[in-house]
Amino acid sequence: MSREQLTNDIWRACDILRRDNNCGGVMEYVEHLSWLLFLKFLDGQEDAFEQEAKSANRKYTRVISRQYRWSNWVTKALGKKGGKKGRRTIPAWDDHQLMEFVRGELIPHLASLSGSPEREVIAGIFRDRNVIICDSPDNLKDVLKIVDQIDLTNPDDIYTVSHIYEDLLKRLGSENKMAGEFYTPRSVIRFMVEVIDPQIGETVYDPACGTCGFLLEAFLHTQKQEKTAKDREILQRHTFVGQEKKPLPALLGTMNMVLHGVLVPDIRRRNTLAEDIRDGSGLFDETFDVILTNPPFGGKENARIQKNFPVKANATELLFLQHVMKKLKPKQGARCGIVVPEGTLFRGGAFATVKKELLHDFNLFMVVSLPPGTFAPYSDVKAALLFFERGEQQKEVLYQEIALPDDLKKFSKVNSISDEHFAEARQVWQQMKDYHLGKANRPTMTANSWLEDVKGLVKNEYDFTAKNSIYLKKEKLPHPSEITAILLKDQRELQIRLERLHKMLNDRIKSDD
Repeated sequence: MSREQLTNDIWRACDILRRDNNCGGVMEYVEHLSWLLFLKFLDGQEDAFEQEAKSANRKYTRVISRQYRWSNWVTKALGKKGGKKGRRTIPAWDDHQLMEFVRGELIPHLASLSGSPEREVIAGIFRDRNVIICDSPDNLKDVLKIVDQIDLTNPDDIYTVSHIYEDLLKRLGSENKMAGEFYTPRSVIRFMVEVIDPQIGETVYDPACGTCGFLLEAFLHTQKQEKTAKDREILQRHTFVGQEKKPLPALLGTMNMVLHGVLVPDIRRRNTLAEDIRDGSGLFDETFDVILTNPPFGGKENARIQKNFPVKANATELLFLQHVMKKLKPKQGARCGIVVPEGTLFRGGAFATVKKELLHDFNLFMVVSLPPGTFAPYSDVKAALLFFERGEQQKEVLYQEIALPDDLKKFSKVNSISDEHFAEARQVWQQMKDYHLGKANRPTMTANSWLEDVKGLVKNEYDFTAKNSIYLKKEKLPHPSEITAILLKDQRELQIRLERLHKMLNDRIKSDD
């Protein structure tokens, strides 16, 4: 099948689902298509694993029992393929039997799987929620026909499907009000991955993985380093770990990883903040070399969750910051890139306590202020990026601002942030990195980059606000007395106009009399 035909067929499947009574919204039809693709891919992958084991004279135990395998139940629903034109025999099931099997047997079975990491991943996708299933058996069969003809062992088909899937996630991000759970701008992710620079042999963790944008980009980054079969095995099974509280993002993330080449993704369904990370709890033994994440912020957590943290707070962004600080391996060079709301930089109290620990136990090496509208259209919260690593705190922290184009006041759905907007920040960071490695001279700062003295951050009670001194010097701000003088002048002019208006109204009343 050509890429063009496959692309058209998948979008046709979306159209079929969109017309169904149960799948009218973008979230519903993306979810439905995702779990069908997942089961189709899983069946083909198990066939491959079984064949590999047979060639090596090893036994392979399949994750899915025979009656629940895609190739088995879809054949009963659609009929067996036969002949050169792929015509099917009469199906073994009628419409009622198909819907009864999917709703009453297949989904409950998948949700109840246990006994191995692979089974737990599958169960996490299907349990604790109402899985979206077509209302119409005709619609379901039409979509099954489209998905069943995709060859997910063919690199061309996988390439095409993965790109369409990325477009679907982007559409989900732009059309759905809960988009922050699903989509982080890829330009932001790529910049963070490039700065953190994960290597083969290092573990990579995202505690709020959503659709796995960070893990996927880290995989693509490290895949370029792959040279041996051992490297491939490490990347496939021993590198990437994600946690996601909600089932739909976990499904979308798992499918995203699978379609891009991570055949056994370790995506865990759990509430990250429910883990006790206090010293002495003994429950945070699993730590990681690299953490990349854009955790949810603006939410509030209850007192029970707050007890899991050294510094109690109800703000989710502060709890996630503490979590990643604890989950970094206690070794030189373990590092993290995290998105935080800009309020995290200047807030005091519990926030200042955690930032004090950050400067004491880590090396905060870069803070990047993102421009307004970076996460448009679903969030207007201004955000920043924090980059830190295990090791002694350096004397200075590199600060950078991602500048808006001259003709924009903020980014938007139409004019969104892209890789080109990070070009200067990339260059400055690389020069600074080379300087610290002794490969280059100290870089010259630009209009959008500067160095903050750590002693100054401490003196300002751990206020990490991005204050561009170069910009402030260039734009001389008026003295407060000048501002108050302008306000007084405006107030006097307003008073005069009000008196004139009052006189006009009185004169009109008198003339009417």
